[in-house]
Amino acid sequence: RVRAWSPPNLNPLFNQSDMIVTVETDAGITGIGEGGSKDMLEQSAGRLIGRDPQHIEQLWQDMNRAFFYPAGREKEDAIGGLDLALWDIKGKVQGVPVHLLLGGTVRNFCECYNTAGTIPGIRPGMSIAERARATIEAGYRAFRMDAASQPIYSTYNTHERINQLHADCVQAREGVGKNGDWLIDFHQRFDLSDAIRGCELITDLAPYFVEDPVRAEAFTEDLPILRRKVNVPLAAGEEWGNRWDFNKLVENHDLDYVRATLPNVGGITEMMKIAAICETHFVGIVPHFTGPVATAALVNCLSTFSGPVLMEYNFEGHTFPHLPACLDFKNGKLYPNNRPGLGVELDTKPLKLVAEITTPVTHRAQTYFRPDGSITNW
Repeated sequence: RVRAWSPPNLNPLFNQSDMIVTVETDAGITGIGEGGSKDMLEQSAGRLIGRDPQHIEQLWQDMNRAFFYPAGREKEDAIGGLDLALWDIKGKVQGVPVHLLLGGTVRNFCECYNTAGTIPGIRPGMSIAERARATIEAGYRAFRMDAASQPIYSTYNTHERINQLHADCVQAREGVGKNGDWLIDFHQRFDLSDAIRGCELITDLAPYFVEDPVRAEAFTEDLPILRRKVNVPLAAGEEWGNRWDFNKLVENHDLDYVRATLPNVGGITEMMKIAAICETHFVGIVPHFTGPVATAALVNCLSTFSGPVLMEYNFEGHTFPHLPACLDFKNGKLYPNNRPGLGVELDTKPLKLVAEITTPVTHRAQTYFRPDGSITNW
């Protein structure tokens, strides 16, 4: 049986879904995942009913390919949520954390930067320099800021804002100090020419990276141009789905950091393939913030990745009544733990049941198999 549960204050953005997914086995073991929406989950979950949850790769291929049209980003997110639950089951069956199933950790902790968490010492009205200093003092690896934001629904004059952006970045560098790290999210607010100018203005301030410098729709065309024209590290990808959205950008070194995240890419099964591509081409992984269960899954995945990792963390000072055990965070760092599976415990009492799938979905599901039994397209 597969069930989907809505937490209090469900995130309405499809690709930031914190919908809880549970996959229950006839052996009495329940896997916990996160992601997707009711409509996106129901069809894919129906492909799991009656199947052996140990064959995760086969199930992923089936969910992604059984209905002929490749999964779009919203459905990929739902498949990712189910995939997290399957890995949670596998870890619980064997009594080990998922990171051990993936080869074991290569790092003691995952360094973080903060976007929306509550950092001790930060108060309303503080300057950028003061907030940057307090962030580093709280143990975070880097201070993050965006590109000279204005109130929503107001005018954003990119030429004027770039000048303000430079002034803000001067403060960020002052706050973190000579050897501290800071990063900036351009948030896709600039066309190519403005992005080039913005990057050039802050080059001497040595950002850790510039995120999403141009529109996502233009990444494959504009990021290679930007790479040739500027001398700051570049990061992109929070909106991407599976690896075919960006593999050429990684292979051509047009990025320094991939921002693909869970469950958006299709779960742990797909994330480990992305990690292999990044490791091959010496590109780091800085996943976009996600829900708490998916964050726990990221720690399991990325603690095994040998390349650079930086986690976007939003939950300092937050609690989750439906998750009595989930994340091990301290002093700006996320730590892997030895709890079985994803290391998450679930209390469904605060949740609302929104879907229950108990029968296989076979209508219009069509695949072929190679002679050796592996799936191929119909």
